[in-house]
Amino acid sequence: MFYETATNDHGLPHDPFKAIVTPRPIGWITSMSAKGEINLSPYSFFNAVSDHPHMVAFSSAGRKDAVTFIEETGEFVCNLATFDLRDQMNATSALLPRGENEMAHAKLEAAPSRIVKPPRVAEAPAALECKWLQTVPLVPLDGSDPRYYLVIGQVVGVYIDDRFLVDGMLDTAAMRPIARSGYRDYFVMTPETKFSLRRPNEK
Repeated sequence: MFYETATNDHGLPHDPFKAIVTPRPIGWITSMSAKGEINLSPYSFFNAVSDHPHMVAFSSAGRKDAVTFIEETGEFVCNLATFDLRDQMNATSALLPRGENEMAHAKLEAAPSRIVKPPRVAEAPAALECKWLQTVPLVPLDGSDPRYYLVIGQVVGVYIDDRFLVDGMLDTAAMRPIARSGYRDYFVMTPETKFSLRRPNEK
């Protein structure tokens, strides 16, 4: 099959786009307002975009609390969402009134960050402390008002649970991070599904 996205005439019950670009890491973003209000929200349009310097980005449908809070204070934290925390991660996607703490709603413990003010999720095995760089409106080809906003941050601190450091390397698969697919589907990374490849001519 083939379809043009301008009309989305695929004839399927749901648009398969997000089921093709998959799996996508989940940016489980902690932010804090200028008033000290805490927001914790999962974003499936998220990834690392640079390692020199370390940068991450996530895309929000509309200017949600996370975007507003990050722009107010210039800081946020990306917490690693794992299989063991899947229900809590899902609970933080609930539409709560502005200022109501999703971390408390999901019965998660807040741990103080080292460099930034927003807390990290204490139960998460890894977290990235970030300083906000810019928000980019994703303006479509037709020039209409953007529906999505890309938030870019520079990672200034990294937390890792020491239990997952093995022989000087991070055992990512042991943390069992989850990722989003299309529809209601997710994937989980496990030691059994991990494999390695060497690049051509790599010694």
